[in-house]
Amino acid sequence: QVQLVESGGGLVQAGGSLRLSCAASRSIFSINYMGWYRQAPGKQRELVAAITSAGITNYANASKGRFTISRYSAKNTLYLQMNSLKPDDTAVYYCRADYPYLGRTYWGQGTQVTVSS
Repeated sequence: QVQLVESGGGLVQAGGSLRLSCAASRSIFSINYMGWYRQAPGKQRELVAAITSAGITNYANASKGRFTISRYSAKNTLYLQMNSLKPDDTAVYYCRADYPYLGRTYWGQGTQVTVSS
């Protein structure tokens, strides 16, 4: 079993920044895929950014140029630096980790990000 705990969400004005963290209860060193997703009210969950164990990143178009995903294996933590936030970024942000050797995908409980105009 793996627990993923997100933190760092909150209320911020448009143009501001937040840094989300996702702490895993097991090592993330060998996990090939970790990502941040978000879900706004009435919408489907969508990819924000993802990163592989080799450091290869993938960003949704809405995230490019403003968000940066990173991982620090020594702390079993995934990060999302969000800059130039917009009201459209308001959503619950979820961390995802795929553990192939456990045979399943894990999700965190989510952290709310609210951007006021």
